[in-house]
Amino acid sequence: KMSQKQMKEAFVSNLNGTTVLEITQGLCFPAFCILCRGFLIIFSQHICSFSHTWKTRFFIDFVVLIVPMVATLTIWASFILLELLTVIIFGAGLFYQIYRRRTCYARVPFQKILEKFLNICVESEYIPAISCFRVITSAFTAIAILAVDFPLFPRRFAKTELYGTGAMDFGVGGFVFGTAMVCLEIRRRKYMEGSKLCYFTNSLYSVWPLVFLGIGRLAIIKSIGYQEHLTEYGVHWNFFFTIIVVKLVTPLLLIIFPLNKSWIIALSITVLYQLALDFTPLKTLILYGTDGNGTRVGLLNANREGIISTLGYVAIHMAGVQTGLYVHKNRSHIKGLIKVACCLLLAAISLFISLYVVQVNVEAVSRRMANLAFCIWIVASSLILLSSLLLGDIILSFAKFLIKGALVPCSWKLIQSPVTNKKHSESLVPETERREPSLCLITALNRKQLIFFLLSNITTGLINLMVDTLHSSTLWALFVVNLYMFSNCFIVYVLYLQDKTIKFW
Repeated sequence: KMSQKQMKEAFVSNLNGTTVLEITQGLCFPAFCILCRGFLIIFSQHICSFSHTWKTRFFIDFVVLIVPMVATLTIWASFILLELLTVIIFGAGLFYQIYRRRTCYARVPFQKILEKFLNICVESEYIPAISCFRVITSAFTAIAILAVDFPLFPRRFAKTELYGTGAMDFGVGGFVFGTAMVCLEIRRRKYMEGSKLCYFTNSLYSVWPLVFLGIGRLAIIKSIGYQEHLTEYGVHWNFFFTIIVVKLVTPLLLIIFPLNKSWIIALSITVLYQLALDFTPLKTLILYGTDGNGTRVGLLNANREGIISTLGYVAIHMAGVQTGLYVHKNRSHIKGLIKVACCLLLAAISLFISLYVVQVNVEAVSRRMANLAFCIWIVASSLILLSSLLLGDIILSFAKFLIKGALVPCSWKLIQSPVTNKKHSESLVPETERREPSLCLITALNRKQLIFFLLSNITTGLINLMVDTLHSSTLWALFVVNLYMFSNCFIVYVLYLQDKTIKFW
């Protein structure tokens, strides 16, 4: 008879994943939800004259973004395409109502309005699409790490055993890619200037909290006998240790190579790593250990999956650095944003074609090894999500352009272009938008990502210890997952409003 721990471990083991297409559709869904959220805020503010407090903002963001994501990963998992079509039609209807009742250019033809809009400049403290990308991956990961222990979570979405693409496999890679797009090397270019030793020392200092968290997680899991998926990272390794290695290796690479050549580093690492997998005993080592019989004796054998797969995550990080650098360089004009979105979309399509070729001729996607196909899939899927969010930002900016004084948190602020009339352009940004903080769950989760991630891990552990997840009904499981997400989001939102944070560096 299996123990409760063994049953839970078996429940998430030996799975083969789902199709790349289904995961891509699932990733695009929250991007459309965010666009509809913007339309709803504009419509409620300026059509229905509905006043927004911090409570109503939280409620709108939670219901429009988090609840649909929970449903998509659970009870609506088989209807992703239908959900996409529904949210697109709903968004189109809202946009039509906003356009009909526009307060700017009311008697101007659509073509003339579009011409004026394309000459508009934009500004924002953070790039909204990147913030939304990070929030979507964080929220998705938080939902999945708890929901996977309940029967209502489709097994095809869980992490794969050896080969395949599970929705949770994207979570870890997407998290690394999203972190890379906002790394200090991109946001503060002066950070890399001056002494290389000082730069690396600062990078080294920045990982100490992750060391503490990784060791803390290991100690707690081993002490309470919590269930583990052994072939995910190994006996002692966890995702915190992977992030530590990535944060230590990438600064060294960026000392040697220019920042704008990060894509070359990413490509070189993945190709050389795949060659090593194919033509050396490295793959056998990962799968079967040094003795060929799956031994876990010794530090390397015990954690072989986690240690060796960090090469793939380093490559994903470098690809994220290149993407973040490109997006940050072209962020001031609407025309520039359209070009960026189209280029990222074309790059994603090219990578998906490459993925097909690699899977047919080289090797299938393997999160366990973080091989070439896995890295291509993560980057391609990330670019699809990011380009969808950028296009959504542009459409939302157009809706704001039509309504005087439109205020949507975590979106571009429209400012004057050198060729536009100054008096008119000043009215594009409401004074309240310049003065007030962004009362927005998306901004809160983006700025407090570490706190949210810690809360999610702690509460997931507590719920698993208190609730018999394997034998929970669908309604009970749905209630627990939604309450868990509501509690975590609300705590982070309140901390953000109170300007409470945890600073490590």
